[in-house]
Amino acid sequence: MTTNMFESIRGAMAKSTQQSTTSNIMRLKPGNTYILRLVPFVKDPSKTFFHYYSHGWVSEMTGQFQSAISPQTWGERDPIAEARYRLSRTGSEEEKEKAKALNRKENWLVNVYVVKDPDNPENEGKIKILRFGRQLHKIVMEAIEGEDVDEFGERIFDLSGDGCNFRVKVEEQGGYPTYVSSRFASPSKISGVTDDSIKDVYDQTYDLENVFPVKSYDELQVMLNEHYHGVTDVAEAEPVTKEPTNTPDKEDDLNFDDLESTSKKDSDSTVDDNKVKELLDSLD
Repeated sequence: MTTNMFESIRGAMAKSTQQSTTSNIMRLKPGNTYILRLVPFVKDPSKTFFHYYSHGWVSEMTGQFQSAISPQTWGERDPIAEARYRLSRTGSEEEKEKAKALNRKENWLVNVYVVKDPDNPENEGKIKILRFGRQLHKIVMEAIEGEDVDEFGERIFDLSGDGCNFRVKVEEQGGYPTYVSSRFASPSKISGVTDDSIKDVYDQTYDLENVFPVKSYDELQVMLNEHYHGVTDVAEAEPVTKEPTNTPDKEDDLNFDDLESTSKKDSDSTVDDNKVKELLDSLD
């Protein structure tokens, strides 16, 4: 075996271990301000953001919180969304009320270089994953293609002294976290990051489509039957229907704990892939 072959195998194994965990998703707490720099996924800039939908509810069988990525992320059928839609439309009053427990959320993932983490200073100087909802998404999009593009634009992805940090300020309002005071800052250097080390930072980024394991439609149906309907007998299980699933849901910036499923397929992100690639190309 050649040295190059061994290095290739070792590198592949290290990457596989790195991509299989959710422990690198940052946990943001109210009362803190986190200073981050967004990091592009240079292997495929169009995958810099991973945009997905997910469901969550408390299990009827175990009393524990259950969560799963929705196949609607990729435009596919979702048994959980179908059940929620059907029960909300044609169920009894009791069923309609219970269906509200099937919460649906919208989130994005992006790699970040941690400049300051007041809760976990050991994260500083490392690549972590920022999971965010609509409030932070609006701020990011304003910087990419909105009113703030002239001031920020490609600078929010730039790791040099010309780049801009993302100051994520977490506050509490009505018992829930809010991120509306977050903003991008003026250009500044990142301590410890040099022109020579930027490539090493890029190499540490995570393939966001592979952060979570995969569940099939049938597996999600079994999960729904057991943990929502409280049924484990296949004969008594909720039947599969073809009800429409594109009904709107109210969403916010609340994040689930470690999610149970996702897919490796491309997401239909509202972060414009071409716009992101154009911005990243301008950094060369």
